[in-house]
Amino acid sequence: MKNSLETRIGIFVALVVLAAVFILDIVGGPEKFTRGQRLFAQFKNAQDLKIGDRVKMAGVEIGRVEEIRLTNNLVMVGMKIHPDAEVKLDSTATIKFTGLMGQNFVSLDFGSVGSPPAVTGAIIASAEQPDLSAIMTRLDNVAAGVENLTKSFTGDKIDNLLGPFTDFLKANREPLTATFANMQSISAKIAGGEGTVGKLIYDDTFYNSALVTVSNLQDATAEIKGTIADAQKVLAEVNSGQGTLGKLVKDEKLYNETTESMTNLKEILLKINHGDGTVGKLINDQEFYKNAKMTLQKLDKATDGLEDQGPLSVLGMVVNSLL
Repeated sequence: MKNSLETRIGIFVALVVLAAVFILDIVGGPEKFTRGQRLFAQFKNAQDLKIGDRVKMAGVEIGRVEEIRLTNNLVMVGMKIHPDAEVKLDSTATIKFTGLMGQNFVSLDFGSVGSPPAVTGAIIASAEQPDLSAIMTRLDNVAAGVENLTKSFTGDKIDNLLGPFTDFLKANREPLTATFANMQSISAKIAGGEGTVGKLIYDDTFYNSALVTVSNLQDATAEIKGTIADAQKVLAEVNSGQGTLGKLVKDEKLYNETTESMTNLKEILLKINHGDGTVGKLINDQEFYKNAKMTLQKLDKATDGLEDQGPLSVLGMVVNSLL
């Protein structure tokens, strides 16, 4: 009877232990009853994440998944974080997997330096990982496309594609052979330094000429730079009002005097154009023009009369006029 009672008690204890383990596994393990802060993250896809899966930071376990539920067309994941682990407010949560056949877990990064720690009940940011099943589906589609492509290249189609090209090679075998022979001959001459191209490549005279040309260009560039520098210096002096040109450009007094002189010149030209003053009358007076014309005509006649008389007559007239 005693042995029977001890056996029953042993079986009862074993059942209680199994039930406790089963209950702990359902509610999320011993972490359910430990202290710590609760944080949340929202995802578009939980990717087979389960309650009790690990929460890691830099590969170190810092908590467990405590809750998974749907809210506002998103998956709300609740996490129980160990008291000694510090999660920043700007940390990012990502659902990752340890391998193709491994268990999923939630990975948290460290966040930025200086960011405040997350408080209990806070919803931290999340980042979506590519879905493994979607990746495998795409790989399967790519493999199917490659398979269809390889099937499309049958022997018949390859013959149809390469047949005209093969016929072209057969029909033009001799011209193509001669062309390749000429190309080999030309390349051999170029390699031997013959011809224009060969001399350009291998002749030192061309290299020296090119070197001298480059040196001359460098000297000309240096001179151009010097000229530009001098021009910039002159412009700077002009802009600062130095020198004759600078004073002409910057001196306001000279500008005013020049403006006044141009105004006076304009007034003089207007007076001359209107016939005012001596110069105006000389230019615009028709009587003066007629008198000058008559005087020149008389002078021309007198000159002709002097030419008709001899030198002695002219000398006699001069002497008589003097006496």
